[in-house]
Amino acid sequence: MKILTCSAQLQHLEGILRKSLPIALPVFGAVLNINRGNPGQFEVLVDKWPEFGAVLARPSGEVASGDTGHCRRGVTRCPGTCQVCSEHPWWEVLGWDLGVLGALGSIAAGFACPWGHWEPAPGVRLGSLSPSHVDLLNDTWPYGGNARSRRFLAEILGRFPQVCLQDGSGQPVAWVLTDHFGTGTHSYTLPEHRRRGHMQVALTVAAQRAHARGFPTFG
Repeated sequence: MKILTCSAQLQHLEGILRKSLPIALPVFGAVLNINRGNPGQFEVLVDKWPEFGAVLARPSGEVASGDTGHCRRGVTRCPGTCQVCSEHPWWEVLGWDLGVLGALGSIAAGFACPWGHWEPAPGVRLGSLSPSHVDLLNDTWPYGGNARSRRFLAEILGRFPQVCLQDGSGQPVAWVLTDHFGTGTHSYTLPEHRRRGHMQVALTVAAQRAHARGFPTFG
């Protein structure tokens, strides 16, 4: 396969994949990130160019036997009409839970003011996560709890956009993380802060920020 390194080719690929959404989502988010500074150090391969039939997004320099941790490869086959080549539905390939995906899609559809139905606890405000929070993220992630997942979360925390709500002492109460594919990897509200609309706010803000960077949202 051919690795695309030319910025003009990558921009052209982005436009082609955008026309094939949502089927092309497994690689589209990675291409968007690559074309916006490539914070995840990914690369895109095609079987041929410009009339390609398959697209692969993966960590740069990865070999077939390499250990990519929790980094998922995105694969899209495009024989005329793009079709996802995967053993799982596209929302699982992207790491989304359907409930979270549906919530994000419905909230982002109108881009309403995120504070409309929010009843925050005293002192809760928008903030950001820091590297010191990686253990909290690892303990609350369904796929976490080990050194490998901790490394992955530390990587995306340092490289990709995230949204966090904090209490009066600056401690996280709810958050949304994004990853190499521009998708939601870890969204969580601490149990004692649930049923207050915090996740709705975090998802809405995440969707607004993603939209401003040219990333689509779906539900």
